[in-house]
Amino acid sequence: MLFPIQNNEINVNHQNMSNSVMPIVDLSPFFLRDEDGQRKAREVINEACSRYGFFQIINHGVPLDLMSRALNLSKSFFECPVEEKMNCSPLPGAPFPAGYNRKPNPSYEFAEYLVMLHPGSTFNVFPPNHPQLQEVMGDLFNQFAKIGAILESILSESLGLPPSILQEFNNERNSDVLTALYYLPATENEKMGINSHRDVGCITFVLQDEVGGLEVQKDGNWIPVTPNKGALVVNIGIVLQVLTNDKYKSPNHRAMRPNGRSRNSFSFFYNVSGEKWLEPLPHFTKQIDEKPNYKGFIYSDYLQKRNENKLKRAAGLEEDLGLSHFSLTRSIENH
Repeated sequence: MLFPIQNNEINVNHQNMSNSVMPIVDLSPFFLRDEDGQRKAREVINEACSRYGFFQIINHGVPLDLMSRALNLSKSFFECPVEEKMNCSPLPGAPFPAGYNRKPNPSYEFAEYLVMLHPGSTFNVFPPNHPQLQEVMGDLFNQFAKIGAILESILSESLGLPPSILQEFNNERNSDVLTALYYLPATENEKMGINSHRDVGCITFVLQDEVGGLEVQKDGNWIPVTPNKGALVVNIGIVLQVLTNDKYKSPNHRAMRPNGRSRNSFSFFYNVSGEKWLEPLPHFTKQIDEKPNYKGFIYSDYLQKRNENKLKRAAGLEEDLGLSHFSLTRSIENH
């Protein structure tokens, strides 16, 4: 279901991708039933997903005041003493580390993060001294889930698919994850926030503050994803890469720690359930007489392989990273 755009959201035209600037797409035509505007937006999105796997959206319906409050409240939490933050560490036996986490090795990467599962999950852990943070993150979670469903429909049409096909494939929301992230300022020798990686889910939404630091890799170069007020960053995950048989690719990206300032952001992972069977859709194989690039697999099997490979990387062992285990071409670069 569509919901109204916010009157105070900015209106930015689609940007030309030939100058390596990450495109910004105005979603207001989809709320205003502007068919010509929708067509133009889908063209920009299709090219952005084919070339970058990244783009930004404005007039998306997520209230600006909610986004601002969420960034401010998370910053207040992360600036608390570590002992206070550790009081909301993940619960023992949790299937996913909901709560406060930190990556303590700054020579590799450094970030602190607060993970939230579905608002109804009994595994969620929130800081008792920051009661507003739980409410705001719950609201943000629900808003991101709404825009995820809308964007799935837009992506389906951008791909030339029936509008509902991705929503029918990914029709359960219990696997979505919202993460608040915090990065300390860079030092002379320690600049990495989160190292180069590809996202494993279907779609990722990123709300970043004005500091910046998010970068996407294209043709061996790192392109900054410049913050734009009111904008959300959209990132294609490996699920869409498999479903589209590499028409849309999940790109390498990273977060660099800024100089002289901390960095705050939120990432929302619009996921599929672990038992979901993944393989290229026939629209991109049989129906156009193309060979599939991947054999079919259960999503949780891929996640297990990915975790095994992360351990190999940490141990300095030779890697067979991510999707290559399920590739039928063996020529793709994976994470």
